[in-house]
Amino acid sequence: MKSKIIFFYTLLISSIIYSQNKVGTVDSDYVMNLMPEAKIVLKRAKAYGAKLDSSFQIKVQVYKDKVETYQKNEKTLGELAKKTSIQELTQLETDIKKYQNNGQQLMQLKQNELMRPLYKKLSDVIAEVAKANGYSQILTITGNEFAYLDPTFDITDLVLAKLGIEKPTDNN
Repeated sequence: MKSKIIFFYTLLISSIIYSQNKVGTVDSDYVMNLMPEAKIVLKRAKAYGAKLDSSFQIKVQVYKDKVETYQKNEKTLGELAKKTSIQELTQLETDIKKYQNNGQQLMQLKQNELMRPLYKKLSDVIAEVAKANGYSQILTITGNEFAYLDPTFDITDLVLAKLGIEKPTDNN
């Protein structure tokens, strides 16, 4: 009976030891910023932003020109013409505000669209590195706060190596 209890106790302890999860961390923003493709995405996003900005500047210039024209002709305009001009200027102001708000949303959507393949690639590599090294969970340290992190479980360098990216050296 005593040997059975010892056997089950040993079995319980060994199952607890072998069922331990191995948790690692990765600094995904750091890796993402080092990916060469990220520079291309940034250039494309800037080009898209410049295109949106130039369209916005054209709308603003049209508005300024109409305001200037209205101010020059205000004294000679009749009541109906003044009212129509003010309505037109108000509508242009509203359109500019909408375009500005939509432009920010469009910029965010475009940036997300351009970054999606990079996030997918990074996610696939993290999963591959985690499986190869026996990790059951990988947490990203970007944006999270931890009381303690054991750097031996950080797989950032392994992910960089798998992506073929050299870690920059500090020249301090």
